Amino acid sequence: MAIRQPQRQTLAAAVFAACLTMSVAAQAQEATAADAPAKPAAEADGPVTLATMTVTAQKREEVMQDVPIMITALPEQLLQDTGVTDIKDVQLLVPGLHVSSTTNESQTTARIRGVGTNGDNAGLESAVGVVIDGVYRPRTGVGFGDLGEIERIEVIKGPQGTVFGKNTSAGVINVVTRRPSFTQSAEGEITIGNYGEVGVSGAYNDALGENSAFRIYAAQRTRDGVTDVNTGKGPRTETEDSDRNFHTVRGQLLFEPTENLSINVIGDFTSREEHCCVGVTTSRDATGAGPAAIINALAGGPGVIGKPDPERRLAYSNRSTEQDVKDKGISAQVDWETGWLGGATLTSISAFRDWQTINALDFDFSGADLLYRRNRYDDSSTAFETFSQELRLTGSTDRWDWMVGMFYSDEDLERHDQYIIGADYEPYLSTLVGSQVLGGLAAQLQPLGITVDTSNPATFFSQVSGRPFGTNFIGDAAQDLYRQSSKSAALFTNNTFHATDKLDFTVGLRYTHDKKELVSSYSNPNGSAGCGMLLSNMGLRVGSALAGRIPAWGFLSPDQQAALVGAVAPSIAGYMCLPWANVLHNGRVTDQKMTEKEWSGTVKAAYRWNDAVMTYVSAARGYKGGGFNLDRVQSNNGLSSGGAGITPVNDTSFPGEFVDSYELGAKTTWLDGNLLLNGTLFYQEFTDFQLNSFLGTSYVVRSLPEVVSQGAEIELLWQTGLDGLSLQGGLTYADTRYGNQTPYADLLPGGALENLPGNLISFAPLWSASASATYQWQMGGNLLGRFNIGTKYMSEHNTGSDLDPEKVQDGFALVNARLGIGSQDKRWMLEFWGQNLTDETYKQVGFDAPLQPGAWNAFLGAPRTYGVTLRVQY
Repeated sequence: MAIRQPQRQTLAAAVFAACLTMSVAAQAQEATAADAPAKPAAEADGPVTLATMTVTAQKREEVMQDVPIMITALPEQLLQDTGVTDIKDVQLLVPGLHVSSTTNESQTTARIRGVGTNGDNAGLESAVGVVIDGVYRPRTGVGFGDLGEIERIEVIKGPQGTVFGKNTSAGVINVVTRRPSFTQSAEGEITIGNYGEVGVSGAYNDALGENSAFRIYAAQRTRDGVTDVNTGKGPRTETEDSDRNFHTVRGQLLFEPTENLSINVIGDFTSREEHCCVGVTTSRDATGAGPAAIINALAGGPGVIGKPDPERRLAYSNRSTEQDVKDKGISAQVDWETGWLGGATLTSISAFRDWQTINALDFDFSGADLLYRRNRYDDSSTAFETFSQELRLTGSTDRWDWMVGMFYSDEDLERHDQYIIGADYEPYLSTLVGSQVLGGLAAQLQPLGITVDTSNPATFFSQVSGRPFGTNFIGDAAQDLYRQSSKSAALFTNNTFHATDKLDFTVGLRYTHDKKELVSSYSNPNGSAGCGMLLSNMGLRVGSALAGRIPAWGFLSPDQQAALVGAVAPSIAGYMCLPWANVLHNGRVTDQKMTEKEWSGTVKAAYRWNDAVMTYVSAARGYKGGGFNLDRVQSNNGLSSGGAGITPVNDTSFPGEFVDSYELGAKTTWLDGNLLLNGTLFYQEFTDFQLNSFLGTSYVVRSLPEVVSQGAEIELLWQTGLDGLSLQGGLTYADTRYGNQTPYADLLPGGALENLPGNLISFAPLWSASASATYQWQMGGNLLGRFNIGTKYMSEHNTGSDLDPEKVQDGFALVNARLGIGSQDKRWMLEFWGQNLTDETYKQVGFDAPLQPGAWNAFLGAPRTYGVTLRVQY
């Protein structure tokens, strides 16, 4: 059987990684006798080496090189050098990690090895879990924001459902912030940059006595917008978008009443009041010229860009994109060395999170007044209230490292979804559809000598409905409310058996019980008059409109008339009854329930050949919860599996997503613990992969039968022999593809998703690489210099869920750099920095321009930014 080119590349990568592993093992065997092994941190006489780096990837503190999982561990200094303040920044340092945002910054999606969760719908849970100080965040966007003082970030690749639970089928981003200490300290930071950026932050730490301490951190950051906006006919007044205006405060209180008991309480609050995000036109074909001309006429000038030019960073939006995000919470972690079972530790993490985002949106991304949302809670918002409780008991013997635990969460989600129709909506859509329908009929009837009046198509919809022009679509079109409750309980265990001094076996198992209920209420405050009149008697209404446009209509036979009506009525109904204008949704109330009982787990074997080399093999099963589509869904048959149509779908549920994952890896330590070189081969098979796609008239979640991700990764950390120089980097080859199955009509040729079967999935570059170099040196006297440069490369990939070729992003690289000069005692440092230094213009997410056939937009990544930061500490 012939091997496809991507398969050849995968095999080549696998052979390369396998050869590398064997070569490393052989060389390390030879090196062991000559090279003394690195000492544990507690025994080291000099500086701590990389070999002592610890992680909590299995919810116990372990040396990273002993953990049989592919982990990218990012320490505090490296995060500071590269300017990491939130989860999106982390991707610069991690090959195979891709983070993107869409209509607002709270709609942030993370993907690992090409796998993540597409779509902005809150009913979709993340495939990459985000955990901050032991507390799971229910969606990636909920964890987006200033993370404050970060001690380290661990990006754990592959399914981690055993200890981290559901919704970690692709991996976990584990964030650990700095805890209070018993030493008094104060730190401050001032940043000034281009685009009017100003940022200030400060932290204070002190003891409250012999047994308690506290730490408080606060920050305020502002910046002008990085995208210019043509506001068209208004009423929007902001001529920039993607600005920054947020403040955050985080306080911690640590109690250590005895040497065996520790209690850490964390409270935090973040507010973002910004404008985000507008889409920039990236391409337009000949079909798109017509809609563009109509929009320009209605806007009274340019309503969309004449010639697409993303590098101009010029968007068109006549309505506001104001967003208001509030995120707050409190958690308490208790660690008690019980003295039971040989000194087992009981850990309790209790947390309550309250998060909400209110977002305005110009839905049509143009200067004409077509469709938008207001910035009010009862109109356009998403809110979560989540309580979670985790208990685990961890212990060790000479032969066993064991852990048992339980987890419970109670999440209430509320979403208000709104569409408001502007004054230009009816003339625009009527002109667009009327021109196509009437022009098509004219071409069809011309050979018969029958003429069609194609003039003034803006009145065509009013002819269909029989209502006065301008009264068919107006005002508040859709006002929907979704209330979802979700309760999840789990029992888990993770145990490592030290069979010999060299051989370890790990077995983990988790049982999860999920129960969800969604109550959805739909209303059309404006009554959907145009759609309602059409549906009251579609044949009569369309026939009457055609009779008014075809002078010879009365001379056609009834069969001829019926054939013409039947040919154009579905298209007319599809546009007059788009989801927000469909009268069939008005007054609907649905109640959906779902219960899932699932197992996840892992089996690993690790063999330490010597002090320098450990190899491992693992198998794991991960699970991501099913749910409900929190959107107006309609199809041709009232089922989510149906094609484009106007019949409301009552059952918007979709099943859980599963992954079976297999890895073969090696972790190696060189140069007395100063060089870490790790690699892995992986194969992951996802079933019921959850994909949220726009199918022409509405969004719907498709559960695709299969997605396969296979490839190889290698990562390096090196404290070089050159004093002060350290390197960090990695390379990921991930061939992540949809299966060839076509269970939906949309996947067949001519369907909205026809490009999917057998192709690389969206946001999945074959190659991803990162590299960072840091050099620190003394400058004479008491001065210290520090320089860091980092880059991230991603090969060509598609940024749209339907894989339209217009949404392809060519391969590109981002480069950041930072130069600091300060005192050797680190009391102060002045840093000059730049991000995206080459000013690369790239698509985060590509999408069809709404209501504009033949045009494509994208949400762009940030442009080049630069500035200076002063840090002081006491």
